[in-house]
Amino acid sequence: MTESASGIILRTRPLTETSLIVHWLTPDLGRVATAAKGARRPKSPFAGKLDLFYAADFSFTRSRHSELHALREVKLRETHGAIRENILKLQQAGYLTAFIEQATETESPLPEVFEVVRTFLQWLCDHSPQTQNILALELKLLRELGLMPELDESRLTPGAKKITVALLENDWAGLARLKMSQPQTKELQLWLHGFLIFHLGRLPRGRSAALAEAG
Repeated sequence: MTESASGIILRTRPLTETSLIVHWLTPDLGRVATAAKGARRPKSPFAGKLDLFYAADFSFTRSRHSELHALREVKLRETHGAIRENILKLQQAGYLTAFIEQATETESPLPEVFEVVRTFLQWLCDHSPQTQNILALELKLLRELGLMPELDESRLTPGAKKITVALLENDWAGLARLKMSQPQTKELQLWLHGFLIFHLGRLPRGRSAALAEAG
């Protein structure tokens, strides 16, 4: 049975000399893995349609034996090309991928998480990467995953608590106008560092680079 979905490519890797495994994030199906047979051939119908952070409509046939399904068709919608042209943007987007892969289960609906990812990538394409966007990204994802920290029970200073609320409530355009002091930024980084380790077991790969290279 063939199914259809819309999604964003989180990761690709070789399956064989001619085929790829493509990992998608979708709103209705969550994370889905597909095998794109022949995708690495120059004349493949998948040529130019499968790369990191591409957004597309696609169809696939479910496997009866594994979580790797057969990719059938892809209709490309957005490439987010500006991300791959800037190492700082690529580091932030790569951290986003690592976070999603570590914090979510495969094939579980994630509409709110998908929306955070979709809007973050769009904003990142057109604007300079900022440290506060990574902190906001972590907070927004934690909230949608039901892991939001209890601010009232935290040891954050009153100013940092106020900034945390602003990071959660503002969209990406609003965050660009938000002014954070260096002490507030450091305080939130360290607080979320401990929180992520406690709830996820370890930090998602690439956090230090995403924070250190931004801003």
